[in-house]
Amino acid sequence: MTNASPHPPSANGTFHGKIGTTYEESTPWWPEQPAPPEDTPNVVVIVLDDVGFSDLGCFGSDIETPAMDALATGGLRYTNFHTTTLCSPTRASLLTGRNHHSVGMRMLSNFDTGFPSGRGRVTKAAAMLPEVLRDNGFNTMAVGKWHLAPMEQTTASGPYTQWPLSRGFERYYGFLEAETDSFYPELFYDNHAVAPPKTPEEGYHLSEDLVDRAIEFVTDQTSVTPEKPFFMYMAFGAAHAPHQAPQEYLEKYRGRFDHGWDVERETRHARQIERGILPPGTELAPRNPGVEPFDELSDDEQKLSVRLQEAYAAMLDHTDHHIGRFMEFLERIGQLENTITILLSDNGASQEGGQKGSLNPTAFQNGLSEDFDEMLARIDEIGTTRAHANYPWGWAQAGNTPFKRYKQNTHEGGVRCPLIVNWPRGLSRTDENRQQFHHVSDIMPTLLELLDLQAPEVYHGIPQMPLHGTSMAYTFDEPTAPTRKEAQYFEMFGHRAIWHDGWKAVSFHQRGSSFDDDQWELYHHDTDFSECNDLAETQPEQLQKMVARFWVEAGKYDVLPLDDNGFALRAKIPRPGSPRRRTTFTYYPGMAHLPGAAVPPVMNRAHRITAFVDRAAASDEGVLVSLGNISSGYVLYVKHNRLVYEYNFLGTRYTVMSQDELPLGPAELTFDFIKTGDVKGVGRLYVSGMPAGETDMPQVLPHFFGWQGLDVGRDTLSPSSPSYDGEFAFTGTLERVVFDVAPDEEGTGPFERVD
Repeated sequence: MTNASPHPPSANGTFHGKIGTTYEESTPWWPEQPAPPEDTPNVVVIVLDDVGFSDLGCFGSDIETPAMDALATGGLRYTNFHTTTLCSPTRASLLTGRNHHSVGMRMLSNFDTGFPSGRGRVTKAAAMLPEVLRDNGFNTMAVGKWHLAPMEQTTASGPYTQWPLSRGFERYYGFLEAETDSFYPELFYDNHAVAPPKTPEEGYHLSEDLVDRAIEFVTDQTSVTPEKPFFMYMAFGAAHAPHQAPQEYLEKYRGRFDHGWDVERETRHARQIERGILPPGTELAPRNPGVEPFDELSDDEQKLSVRLQEAYAAMLDHTDHHIGRFMEFLERIGQLENTITILLSDNGASQEGGQKGSLNPTAFQNGLSEDFDEMLARIDEIGTTRAHANYPWGWAQAGNTPFKRYKQNTHEGGVRCPLIVNWPRGLSRTDENRQQFHHVSDIMPTLLELLDLQAPEVYHGIPQMPLHGTSMAYTFDEPTAPTRKEAQYFEMFGHRAIWHDGWKAVSFHQRGSSFDDDQWELYHHDTDFSECNDLAETQPEQLQKMVARFWVEAGKYDVLPLDDNGFALRAKIPRPGSPRRRTTFTYYPGMAHLPGAAVPPVMNRAHRITAFVDRAAASDEGVLVSLGNISSGYVLYVKHNRLVYEYNFLGTRYTVMSQDELPLGPAELTFDFIKTGDVKGVGRLYVSGMPAGETDMPQVLPHFFGWQGLDVGRDTLSPSSPSYDGEFAFTGTLERVVFDVAPDEEGTGPFERVD
């Protein structure tokens, strides 16, 4: 037979063999697979959430963190490391090696501001670390918090383009939102929602579950392809509120903080100087505005605040235990020695618990205060399944010792975070501190240098923006080398700062005020580590120079326009394509749990919920639709042959029950909310169009129901009501549930009935 004509490139790419008419006349060829060098290290990146600069034992705390301390003893502590002061932006910067505004993550992935810097998603022009590592022969896995996908796109209908598996990870298990209940988390496995593997009564806690899954993923990988390195991204929910931990950990910290936040700050400050975390002579910043001297609080205020701090410490300690369990696993399978482990917090300790602390984050999200006496009455629920606790400002500032302010602010309390680098095989010097200025955008360049890899100039046909970060690898063997970082800007909600050549200018912005009225402060960081001596008045030329540099950096990295709008306003502006743009929503039983960012926008709007049911017996009962958790939400259900609607306003419940028993057979079971004022209204029940009950609702939530989403035909996860047990699935036939929602808060729609 004669040879075939030259074979064109196939759909699978260029072929370098020979294709004849038959196999005997052909030469096979196999493309070379990406294979890192034999001793390429594994990479583990551990991200803590809202953990302050001083909260780890190795950074000055009395909280027991032996596993993280061991990583520091066997590695390096970075004491001049900075983040972006908020969670989504830090994660975007960490995983891209670029500044967060440049890649589209001005603030949270929940919102799209309408400008390139605030799309709430990471541009494809910035390939992520897992994408680069996967394409260079790594197995890539992630567990825990993602918070980098547009939240309205985290439903079962996607799109999935910004989920972990679409941004370079091959395996994923965790939660997609900013926060979750550690006993009842909203979990996702790869690209679908899943239920927790067991209940809190059976001993479930999210931190343990995440490490279990991480161990499973690495076990699978190393058992089948031990020659391949792996990248494990482990992003805990801890220690973001709600602060929750197993009871034995809560009990462990009873009485440990009775001395209060002032003594705690002084103790940590002294310990930090003694251990070289802070340079000698570093001052302790004064109390932040609104933080009272602890000994001037009433006995009850002290008691409640201490219990809230105990829950935080218990959660961090419990997380440390499971980090230690993962490290022991790596050692057991022979992978620890050649694993680069990087551990950091995503921002400083959080101010979101308010002045007195909180048992309900929905109150903070809606700008509402909580009743202190009610919180005190619930003190024994703190840290358990029955409360969503967060500590007060005083303990947050203690976490940020020795600095001013908190998460969300660009003073050091918001942006200075603990960082530990550990690599047994690769570090010649260990148990040392490094004081070079560095930023979270520097982590990806560091890892690429250590792995001898380059960031692609073009990725999947898309030209890539250059890396903005500076590798920190030079600091490993040069403890006193000058920093190679030239400058770094910071901006969040209009708070601004610029670091350059050992100096920092920073401004605190009052939301709603003119940016021109912001007062800039000036600090010489090389001699004033804690920003205590403002030199703005004595060195105006230096301040002017620094502010001018901020504007240069702002223009270079897409910081503009400055935007001080908060979460509440952003929540009212659904992004294009959002399911929340509709006014009618039809849901069917069997649908997946619907995340809170995609639920019908009934908050402070007139609306109607209608369940189309068929009941064969009076005993057919259960949940028709539920949204929320122990902190807030609503539920429509049938119990004892009556229709019931409950509205949970921060723990105060407004309930309306049908006056008569329900008929058997097909029926339309309806709840209407009619607005009678700004944030109040009337709730009415109807059975097949006939009035069945009514109640006043003197207060409703203006903006948010919290993070937990909606279920049809059952109540999963943290219960929406204490009136039933478990999921309380509906036992009759539920055809569908229809929501009709007014187009805005002023609209009445077709909901006002004339009876």
